[in-house]
This record gives sequence, C-alpha cells and structure tokens, in this order.
Amino acid sequence: MREAEANVQKTLKSSVTFDGIGLHGGEPVRATVHPASAHHGIWFKRVDVTDANPFVPAKWNAVEQISLCTLIRNEDGTSVSTLEHIMAALVGCGIHNALIELNGPELPILDGSAAVFVQRFLAAGLQAQDEPVAAIRVLRPVEVSDGLASARLDPADHLIMDFRIDFEDAAIGQQTKTLDLSNGTFVRELCDSRTFCRHSDIEFMHANGMALGGTLDNAVVVDGETVLSPGGFRYKDEAVRHKMLDALGDLGLAGAPLMARYTGNRAGHALTNKLLHALFADPTAYEIQQCSDRESRILPGVGVRKADLPAIA
Repeated sequence: MREAEANVQKTLKSSVTFDGIGLHGGEPVRATVHPASAHHGIWFKRVDVTDANPFVPAKWNAVEQISLCTLIRNEDGTSVSTLEHIMAALVGCGIHNALIELNGPELPILDGSAAVFVQRFLAAGLQAQDEPVAAIRVLRPVEVSDGLASARLDPADHLIMDFRIDFEDAAIGQQTKTLDLSNGTFVRELCDSRTFCRHSDIEFMHANGMALGGTLDNAVVVDGETVLSPGGFRYKDEAVRHKMLDALGDLGLAGAPLMARYTGNRAGHALTNKLLHALFADPTAYEIQQCSDRESRILPGVGVRKADLPAIA
C-alpha cells in the first residue's frame, strides 16, 4: 500500500460472496460483502427480513449475550449471529466500511477460522477512500472480570494483544501468546486458527439442539489428550490463537480501530463485550481522534499483502 493511502478509510473494490452452513445448522447461508462509502462503518442487512428493519449495526451496544458466539440485534428484533470471524477479517485487513447482506440469521462458519474471508477480501482488493481514519485511544486502564476470567485494556500507541487460556484437556492445557497486531500480523499469525471445543461439549450441545452445524471440518475437537479432527491442530498453540482471533472480531464492534493493549485471561465473547461497555461508560477512559500519519501506518490491516496469507488459506 502506498504511504499516501495509509491514513485514509478503506472499503472493498468489489463485492465478495460466501456460501456455507451456519454454526447452528439449518438451511445453507449466503453472505455477500459489498463496498460502502466513507463513514458508513460495518452494517449487516438481512435480505430475508421484509416485515421489520433488516439493517443491524456491527456495534458493541447491539450485542446480545448468548452461548458460543457473538449476536447483534436491532431495535426491531432483527438479529445476526456468529459474526466474530468476519469482523476479525475486516479489522485485520483494514476494511472500515462495508455492507454485509445475509439470507439468514447467521454467518457461514466455513472452516471455523477467518482465513477464507481474508483470502477473498485480499483477492477483491481494497479501495482507498478520501477520508481520514479516526481511532479510539484508551487513556487509562479499564478491566472487567467474571470469576477466574478477566479482560483489560491499557493505554498503548497501537493495538497489542496478550491472551492466556487454561483448559483441563491435555490436548490444549495452558497456552499464552502476545502479538503486536500492526501491519498484517493478524493475517500472518491468526486468521487461519480454527474454533475448538471438547467432544463432550459437542455431544451435549447436539443433544440440546445447539451448534448443529458444527463438525470436524469446521472446528478442532479434542477429547482429553486426543485431537479428533483430521490433521490435528494447525499450530501447537492454535487454541489461544483462535481466542485472539475472536477477541479481535469482538473488539471490532467498538466501531473504530483501538489504540490499546488488550489482555485476556480465559476471556470469551461476553467478557470482551462487557469490557467495551465499561470503556464507553467512562468518558475519561478514552478519546476518539484522527490518526496521525505514524499511527495510521501501524494499524492492523495497513500494508497487508496476499503473500501474508498462510499456506493453508
């Protein structure tokens, strides 16, 4: 990307379509991501909804807490779920403006990661727009917790992420990772990391009508020391990488790039959203300002190339 294009908003050059099943099963899902004008932000449109407002904003204050994934809902009750992976791909590719049309209530799960989204976004290409990028700068620490789990934002001049997980299953165990998420790190290090779960959890969820679209093809399933999914993990620490992917997607609901250090300890979707609520509840904890040229050059998607994609994508 030319330096002159770094400090401007971006959208896609052309529309991109994704087909597949949703996490919760049911009819096949189609999602089409369209270019959008500057300052549009990220919005979803349910094309199957004709008797209510079909537009749902990708914003932190539209989130409704459910199990397994992130769900947003508008004032008419129109909802979109399992959006964290496509949101991570949009943030990680530096796409600020897009309209995502859906023919159902959830995004396709694809392979359980964000790699296919990233691959097709980069293939379509990014269009620079003649408007500057504004970012959310965290000014002082903000932290939330739920039992042993916690999530925290600290001041930083660009987005950095620390994450720690701790699972009983030996195939996962304790994992920690720290990443500087500037300049395509998400694409290189996180985008192909898949969601994971325990075999006993799948049996319970299927028995209760949940996650019916989840299979060994779109999640890494473990049972104690054993990885049941063909080929095993893509990385030894794929589990913590995927948690970081999810967190980036959920932080994308802030509505603008974050200048902060995010620390997650056993954190999930609900806790990351709770952290955004805590941040925006305190006007002294943040400020929204236009990025300087230096800051704009170290945003997550600036300078990302097709060559940054892992081979698996």
